[in-house]
Amino acid sequence: MEYTTGTPSWRLVLRRAWTGLRPGRPARSMRGWTVVTPLIFLAAGLLFTTSATTADGTTLRDDRRPQLAQLIADKRERLEAREQTGAELRSAVDQDTARLAEVDGPVKQAREGADKLRAPAGFTALQGSGLTVTLDDSSRRSNDFVAANAPDNDDLVVHQGDVQAVVNALWAGGAEAMSIMDVRVISTSAVRCVGNTLLLHGQVFSPPFRITAIGEPTGMRRALESAEGVRQFRDAVADFGLGYQETVERNVTVRAYDGSSDLRSARVAG
Repeated sequence: MEYTTGTPSWRLVLRRAWTGLRPGRPARSMRGWTVVTPLIFLAAGLLFTTSATTADGTTLRDDRRPQLAQLIADKRERLEAREQTGAELRSAVDQDTARLAEVDGPVKQAREGADKLRAPAGFTALQGSGLTVTLDDSSRRSNDFVAANAPDNDDLVVHQGDVQAVVNALWAGGAEAMSIMDVRVISTSAVRCVGNTLLLHGQVFSPPFRITAIGEPTGMRRALESAEGVRQFRDAVADFGLGYQETVERNVTVRAYDGSSDLRSARVAG
């Protein structure tokens, strides 16, 4: 209301404008900046010092993936070395047992009984006709699909359940021996997936995953067709571009299991 009452309001406006333009105002402003500027530099120096102390000669945002990759490689080499040592020790035990069986009746009898169970347990190689099933991730990505029907990234990779569904179906179809990625599968084998990689007996494999079974191919293919988990994966093949292939093998070899056979408890099958 003061600016609409006439002459007094104009005088007030002019007086305020002159007050703002007087030489004393910049001087006071400059004095304020002369105090604030050193404080800003002091704070910046404190931040730089804190960062340098925390980094301790390293880069705070350094990419640690190469270090993790090297750590994984070192652990893998150590595991392979220990597996090699274990295989050599088991071979030495077998040789000593064989020599002892030549002069010790009970040891010979126990060894003969164990030899009869080696083939069913997977400790001998087996050769014959069979079937190979290959599972692979999709080459497509979620942004390749229409937004309304775009799948999740998990829908485009092979999962642990998919591999297990194929393995169980092959056993149900009459498989006599089986390997995954050329590693023999036995009764104590456990298939695990870490991300889109497969972990089996301490070894890590990337897709495509190859599962080979020795047995009558027709019966195993029928078992695959009737398995619910396999049917669901085949549907995903059509919808998302996952890989699925069955190959009949006329003559294929499944290697013997050469890993550790240590058990906490076991009993002989009837």
